[in-house]
Amino acid sequence: MIISIILKKIKTSFTDLLPIILVIAFFQIIVLKQPLPQMGEVIFGALLVVAGLTLFVQGLEMGLFPIGEAMAHALARKGSAFWLLSFAFSLGFSTTVAEPALIAVAREAADIAGKGGLIDPDQASLKRYAFGLRMSVAFSVGLAILIGVMRIIKGWPVHYLIITGYAVVMLMTIIAPKEIIGIAYDAGGVTTSTITVPLVAALGVGLSSSIRGRSPLVDGFGLIAFASLLPMIFVMGYGLIIFW
Repeated sequence: MIISIILKKIKTSFTDLLPIILVIAFFQIIVLKQPLPQMGEVIFGALLVVAGLTLFVQGLEMGLFPIGEAMAHALARKGSAFWLLSFAFSLGFSTTVAEPALIAVAREAADIAGKGGLIDPDQASLKRYAFGLRMSVAFSVGLAILIGVMRIIKGWPVHYLIITGYAVVMLMTIIAPKEIIGIAYDAGGVTTSTITVPLVAALGVGLSSSIRGRSPLVDGFGLIAFASLLPMIFVMGYGLIIFW
């Protein structure tokens, strides 16, 4: 039975990756009319990806989702808004500051800014710029999750907050330095990746399940939208401070 379950999960992961494999194979063989280079390494790498995806999804189901929901339930039962909101902010901040995609983007942005003459190209300046960018994004995600938890507690309609947030993004785009706008828009995407999404989604579902009158389907989701929105605002604000 265990082998059957493992094979079923591997099959599911392979099915999820199949569209990517077909697209690459089509353009490589039909459009470029060339065989895949280093076929053996490509196949081995694809098998590793399938295995990694299988283990990752299994880890989410066994670890991150249950612990996120359990902590949300426990904090809701405790009845302390302070600790619940503190946990929401801390969770958003800590998961984002450790996000590998954000670390890579911040480092790349610092290198490009140094080469472009926007900041001093010495290592200390590059590290300060990258660190400030990471802290701005991490703080904004923490604040976003806090606002999202407040929305669940108070029952605020999610679309009003999202519309207001994107209105602020548009206004910030007008006044922000053009050198930071692209980075700011990318920051909204890199924050919602492998570490942040599972825990934040579990927090929302668990919290909405614990509060009377809240629906996990209606109120439990939407936290990720806030986590994508606020970093754009904060990074453009960071650009205003750094470049002006």
